[in-house]
Formats: sequence, structure tokens, C-alpha cells
Amino acid sequence: MRRFEDSYKQKGLRRQLVDSIRQKGITDENVLTAINNIPRHFFLDTAFEGIAYEDRAFPIGEGQTISQPYTVAYQSQLLELKPYEKVLEIGTGSGYQACVLGELKVNVFTIERQKKLFDQVKQFSFKSKYPTLRFFYGDGYEGLPTYAPFDKVLVTAAAPQIPEKLLQQLKVGGKMVIPVGGHEVQRMLRITKVSETDYDQEMFDNFSFVPMLAGKTL
Repeated sequence: MRRFEDSYKQKGLRRQLVDSIRQKGITDENVLTAINNIPRHFFLDTAFEGIAYEDRAFPIGEGQTISQPYTVAYQSQLLELKPYEKVLEIGTGSGYQACVLGELKVNVFTIERQKKLFDQVKQFSFKSKYPTLRFFYGDGYEGLPTYAPFDKVLVTAAAPQIPEKLLQQLKVGGKMVIPVGGHEVQRMLRITKVSETDYDQEMFDNFSFVPMLAGKTL
């Protein structure tokens, strides 16, 4: 069984990583503290442990990646989270982003469509540090209507357009952060639900995410 250890060296590399994403424009100190508190190397194969604190994405299997820390921090900052808010995350992946949200003291409902990744995260002992995380196997385009409405919705895959069902599950006054666009480059959007039928949309930087796919896989 793998032993999870967080050495002084890894903590030091994490502090350097936090300094680098601060220099790139992340200003939310709560988000930076969350990144600093979470051992990212726990979420990667042991082959990547030596480079886990480079600010880049890494493969996690099933054609998916763990997002680069800057991207995780960027999306988390755009959400403007407050403690105890209800957050729907689309695309659990390795569980790293969900744990960053847990560190920010919000209630996370996270969906993964890849059964293998879902099972891996369910067995991952580190997540037990965050009792506010709830994991679901399902289709991200469908959301979780049973648990709606949500204060915030975070989509961690590239959508060709904004999913209507996720907008419906957003509370009035709530915000969705989502990368929208084609396969190569997407624009990060923040949508604020002004009323049951009206939305404000803000556009931010370009990113590159794996595509958001419908359905779920065994």
C-alpha cells in the first residue's frame, strides 16, 4: 500500500508554487493558503512526485488531467466563495480541486463521469480530511437536481456551450465559472444568475481544458 508523506522539501516546493501563482495574479489569500495546505503530490502517480509542484497539468488516466495549480486557483478565485456555501463541481478527476474547495470550507457536491476515476477517489484516504465533500458518479451535463439549488457551480472541463440544466440548478444570485469554447482554446466565463430567467456574463482569460462529455463511462 502506498504511504503518503509530506516532507519538508515538498512543503518548501509548495510554498514556491504558491509564490509563483501569486506573481501570476492570484490575489485571494484564502485560495493561496488552500493551495499551500494541500499536498498535490498525493493526487499524482508516484512517478510524478518529483515534479508535482511544477505549475502544469499532469495525466491522471482515462484521458483526463489534474489541472495546473494556477488554473485551480484562478477558477476558485472567480467563484468568490464564502464558507458553508453549496458548490456543485462538474468533473472530479483526481479530487484535487474538490479538496481545494473543501479547504475553503464550502460544501462540495462533485460529479465524475469516469467510473475508474470515481472509484479511485472514493478509495483515496486523504479526502476524509474534508467531511463537507460528497462524491457522485454521473453525467455532469445533468448536474444534481435532487440537491439543487447551488450557490456556486464550477465546471472543470471545456463545454461547447453553457449547459442549460446547470444554469437551472444555480440559485438566484449564484455564480457559475466555466470554460467555454472549442477543443484547443476556451474562454473562462463567469455567469451570475440575476433572476430565474436573466443572467450576467463576464469573460476572462483563455485556457485549455479537456472536453466536457455527456453520459458516463464504466
